[in-house]
Amino acid sequence: MADAEHSVRGDAATGARTGAVRALLWLVVAVLAVRQMAVVLRQPPGERLTDLETWIGENGVLHVTGSLYSSDRFTGTPFAGLVLKPLTRTAEQSLGVAWTFGSLLLVAALGIVAARALPGPVSRRTSLLAAPVAISLLMLSLPVRNALHLGQTSILPVLLVLLACFAVRGERASGLLIGLAAALQPTVLLFVVLLRFTGRRQAAVTGGIVFAACTALAWAAMPHDSWTYWVHHVAGAGLGDNADSLANQSLHGALLRFGLGGPLEIALFVVLAAAVCYLGLRRAIRYARDGQLLLAVAVTGCVAVAVSPTAWQHQLLWVLLAVVGRVGKRASDRLVWPAVVVLVLTLPGTMLLPNMAVVFPVRDNVLLIAALGAACAAPFLPRTSPYWQHPIPTDHAAPVAARWGRVPLLPFWRRVLSRPNLLLELLLIRVVYSAYSHVRLAATVGRATAEHHGRQVHTLEQWLHIDIEHWANHAVVEVPWLRGFFDYYYSTFHFIVPLAILGVLYVRRPADYRWVRSSIGFATILALVGFWLYPLAPPRLMPGLGFIDTVHGVQDFAKPDYGTLTSMTNQYAAMPSLHFGWSLWCGVVIVMLAPKMWMKALGLLHPLFTVSAIVATANHWVLDAVGGAAVVALGFGLTYVLSGPRRLRLPAVPAAAKPLDGIAVPVAVPVPRSSDDAVSSKQH
Repeated sequence: MADAEHSVRGDAATGARTGAVRALLWLVVAVLAVRQMAVVLRQPPGERLTDLETWIGENGVLHVTGSLYSSDRFTGTPFAGLVLKPLTRTAEQSLGVAWTFGSLLLVAALGIVAARALPGPVSRRTSLLAAPVAISLLMLSLPVRNALHLGQTSILPVLLVLLACFAVRGERASGLLIGLAAALQPTVLLFVVLLRFTGRRQAAVTGGIVFAACTALAWAAMPHDSWTYWVHHVAGAGLGDNADSLANQSLHGALLRFGLGGPLEIALFVVLAAAVCYLGLRRAIRYARDGQLLLAVAVTGCVAVAVSPTAWQHQLLWVLLAVVGRVGKRASDRLVWPAVVVLVLTLPGTMLLPNMAVVFPVRDNVLLIAALGAACAAPFLPRTSPYWQHPIPTDHAAPVAARWGRVPLLPFWRRVLSRPNLLLELLLIRVVYSAYSHVRLAATVGRATAEHHGRQVHTLEQWLHIDIEHWANHAVVEVPWLRGFFDYYYSTFHFIVPLAILGVLYVRRPADYRWVRSSIGFATILALVGFWLYPLAPPRLMPGLGFIDTVHGVQDFAKPDYGTLTSMTNQYAAMPSLHFGWSLWCGVVIVMLAPKMWMKALGLLHPLFTVSAIVATANHWVLDAVGGAAVVALGFGLTYVLSGPRRLRLPAVPAAAKPLDGIAVPVAVPVPRSSDDAVSSKQH
């Protein structure tokens, strides 16, 4: 009886938490919707809904007289123009608000339909939280943001396809919606093939007939525009931006960017498009028959993106739908594919990959690569797989008692023993660094404020009798080899040493890697807050104090931005010093984890050399280093408070692996060498 009452109370508490999370997620949806409307409508009329405003003619929102394609800016089909023509000048004033609000309603409907179409079985918690999560991801995605900014109609075909597959009843109704979607976006005709080979012949036939009827209607009403679109521009291939621009994420655009052209490029495009259609549609049909119809729709949409002559950013929503696919047999790998898709669809390629020529082909075509991966390569699990519902569980460390009873504050943040996915880690590191660079660059309020803060710091150091920067700077300048050493050390080791430590720990001690990675992440976030709140001029940028900039050369104080230096980075992001903070983090990590005493001593040299370099080169005040030490200490402290102590206890080793539906599931058994280094010896 007591157990039953305890179970009821536990279920009630779980339901209450789920309800609170659901309410919070819907609040996030509302905030994102308001923000998206504000972002669009606060822009000047000439900069918002730019594609929509190019359609405005003398007699209405669209060119009622003359050609839709006279400016090559209207990229829709003639049928799309025919549908939009009833919008007259009377609607022009309110068009911005109505269009944006209507587009957001379409996004909400799209998210709700997609959430209800998740392949089962789905837990009650997932069913309650799926809709707000889906809508939030859609609103944050680049295709939706681009469609809202440009005033495009590309959300509508995706919604029509989802309604046809999951909402309406009857084959004819489904075919009608598919045909309308294809009339707006011709490559949607590929869904007719999906319907045909999944037993929905009548819907496929109806879709083809409706598409033909809508296209014929547009030909009858606008023969010149129809000829221009279908014949002169080859189904719209020559409309909009240049086909080789980065905005065109299709195979055709990629081949043009690679320098191909003429008949060779066309022939290669046709061959590749045929191969993608065959492989992608074959996979989509297999997933549809497996009961994963939403994944089949996403795969078909990704095929349509790849083989279309032009696939602009606002037409790539299909790729985001591919997050429903399950990849990986291990529970720890299940988030890799969704995380990669979400990152690719929400962040520009410049944030995902560094500005290096060797990665430009990947960076410039990252959305196309994601679409091709979803269509032809990603190993999505079938529902018949024993790992579909029961992946290999993740090994967690047993909790370790902390000095304070309430630590860890986040008990669900369990310490994972296995090594995290390398691709996901690299992406996250790159995204965090890119965000760090953007915030660091934006966190400035001007030269006067930064110099005022510099005088405050200098005065405080004089009062504390630690103002050694001028003496150290001029002493090092007098010794050429020492100046060269500190200049090189300042410019080179800032990133190399932390990345090397993270790499070694990732390979040798994965559990410790997660802990120390979190600590440096927290420290960096706290430092960004400092950059934003307290922009500070370093000694080398303080006029009248006589400092010599040994790294960057002489600065022209007569120019407000000191030449081109501040066009590359924010020179006032000095408090706290992450040069010293990261070096101190390296020293602490080496002291904690290095097995030999000489290694620990060597590790302490790095923060010593770094603090000497930042002061001697006049790039930081002494108090900047104190600030760097403070954020690192807080980073370690937050990691300890939230996730618990670094030391771990291994979980009890099971007597035997429990079989799963007749298949033996492998269980990793750690073989520790010592109590402190137990995790480092875990076999993978």
